[in-house]
Amino acid sequence: MANLTLAATVTEFIERGFNHGDLSVIEQFNDHQTVDHQEPPGTDFVPHLKAVITSMRTAFPDLHFEIQHVLEDGLIVALHSTMTGTHLGVLNLGQLSDVPPTGRSVNVRHMHFLRFVDGKATDLWHVWETPKLLQQLGLMPERRAVPQ
Repeated sequence: MANLTLAATVTEFIERGFNHGDLSVIEQFNDHQTVDHQEPPGTDFVPHLKAVITSMRTAFPDLHFEIQHVLEDGLIVALHSTMTGTHLGVLNLGQLSDVPPTGRSVNVRHMHFLRFVDGKATDLWHVWETPKLLQQLGLMPERRAVPQ
């Protein structure tokens, strides 16, 4: 890891962790006190992220994140990616609990910002198209354009 740029580190993390389910990358690339700013204060990041990856790979066995853009500026890495997969297992992720398999394919954009100290992520900010995911799974009606 010492020879990788921060952008390459994040790219490797996504490939190994999310795309292949290698949970060892979580502790390898993240500080033990990493803060996920989307989660409640005090969330223990390492077990939380292990649960997220496990849940997503259970719900979407063919889960894949395609990186569209990655930018590195000092200690910050910004990542734009597209998550694809087929919903073949029960989804348990945050407020999406016990969502039975729909067999539907998803294609959802994500944005991540990570701050690094001494080569390890210490802060994570992320957003994703949750309404689009819900629509693609048939859990929320599609939004229709309003005629002008």
